Amino acid sequence: MVRGCLRRNTAGRRREFAPVTAYAIAHMHNIHPGEGVGEYLGAIDATLAPFSGRFIVHGGRQRVVEGPVDGIVVVIEFPDFATVQRWYESSAYQDIVGLRAANTCSVAVLAERCASDHRATDVLAEPDHYR
Repeated sequence: MVRGCLRRNTAGRRREFAPVTAYAIAHMHNIHPGEGVGEYLGAIDATLAPFSGRFIVHGGRQRVVEGPVDGIVVVIEFPDFATVQRWYESSAYQDIVGLRAANTCSVAVLAERCASDHRATDVLAEPDHYR
């Protein structure tokens, strides 16, 4: 089964699933820079290449505008959800993920991109969206 976001035709009525870009998103805080983080950063690019992964947000300016969150956000783009899952589960990434986990507090999420015509209420048609 092909998974993706709902898309509308030009009449706005018919909906179908189409493959869409997916992301690995991490929020990291309490980062302990040092050898482990350096080793992780030195190795991650090689894990991304076979899966066509590329950094969208990494470094640069970030500002929390709501909530008591500190730290940084990293966003990595992949061609589709199956690919981002294969990357995360790959032996190459699993060999280094412990370096990040041991040196940061973090939350990591794999997520699909919405269709360009997505509306906020579209999620109401997805029965498992808020589970």
